[in-house]
Amino acid sequence: MMTKKPKVVLLGKLPPPYMGPSLATQIILNSSLKESIELIHVDTKAYDSLSELGKFSVKKTIRNISIYLRLLKKCTLNRPQLVLVPISQTTSGFIKDSIFILIAKLCFIKVLLQLRGSDFKRWYDGAPLPVRWYVRFIMSLCEGIIVLGNSLVYLFKDFFTENNIYVSPNGANYEIPKQPKRSNEVKILYLANLQASKGIEDLLEAVKKLKERGITNFYLDVVGGWRTEITKNDCTQFVESNQLPITFYPPSAGADKFRHLGEADIFVFTPRAPEGHPWVLVESMCAGLPIIGTDRGAMAESIMDNKNGFIVGIQSPNEIADKLQLLIKDEELRLAMGKESRQLYLTNFTEEKMVERLKNIFLTVINK
Repeated sequence: MMTKKPKVVLLGKLPPPYMGPSLATQIILNSSLKESIELIHVDTKAYDSLSELGKFSVKKTIRNISIYLRLLKKCTLNRPQLVLVPISQTTSGFIKDSIFILIAKLCFIKVLLQLRGSDFKRWYDGAPLPVRWYVRFIMSLCEGIIVLGNSLVYLFKDFFTENNIYVSPNGANYEIPKQPKRSNEVKILYLANLQASKGIEDLLEAVKKLKERGITNFYLDVVGGWRTEITKNDCTQFVESNQLPITFYPPSAGADKFRHLGEADIFVFTPRAPEGHPWVLVESMCAGLPIIGTDRGAMAESIMDNKNGFIVGIQSPNEIADKLQLLIKDEELRLAMGKESRQLYLTNFTEEKMVERLKNIFLTVINK
């Protein structure tokens, strides 16, 4: 006799635009998790482009109301055992997300939260007292929370006991074919949204420093979408005025993105702002690349300093340049670190590992 699969409502945006949370939702929905859990998706995207993010509009308000109604319909018709709600790290975002939680609880359904960042505590500690009271009330209605790394468990120790804070880093299976390398040039790759908080300006400054040091056997491919025209103009003018070996490419996905990763020798992602566990780290580890990054969110759990890459300081172009110089000059080190990245990916960050963790978390919460 077949046992019915438990039902879990998964709230989350789908791409485009291509951002960490939307990619996560897409990967989870397409993963083998659906073989053991009946996933019921509610798309929470209320905007069409990054330029609308964080801005009020009547259209977005109407869309949000329709999303709440869709969740209510899913809860009443499907009777799931659990609703997974990703939570925001801003006052307006948290209040919007809390309505999902209240709808689920009114339907007598368990709620599990998920944070896909690392800035929650800083926002909460600085919020007005009524906001903090409301956050604690909403948290008290929930069964627990998922974070993206062991280093992020501390964020919620004021709200949940430690056995109700679950850790599940990102994981996925990729086929990234190795591309022919230029024998005399090292390719550096940056792949993320192009905004100051993601560290793009620090990387461009580091490339300028390499040129000033007389290092010329490299080039940088920058792949991503510009967040603002101001950043775009500043960065492109900086590259042109300093005649830097940098090419800008629009956002890429699928085979085009994997081509960039397959051609690369070094991956750099040095955000200034808080991060969760960026998908680009999973992809670059899968591609077997040494990684230079900052210690943001759970990034240091994927970039093992001096093993598969280097952790550098926040907003530190000099340090980025130093580590790039070392990897450009030392092919043996570059290849050894790339192999460490690949092994770390196979051990911890495949789809099978993520599915196993999420399945165990869902069943644990449902059966409590």
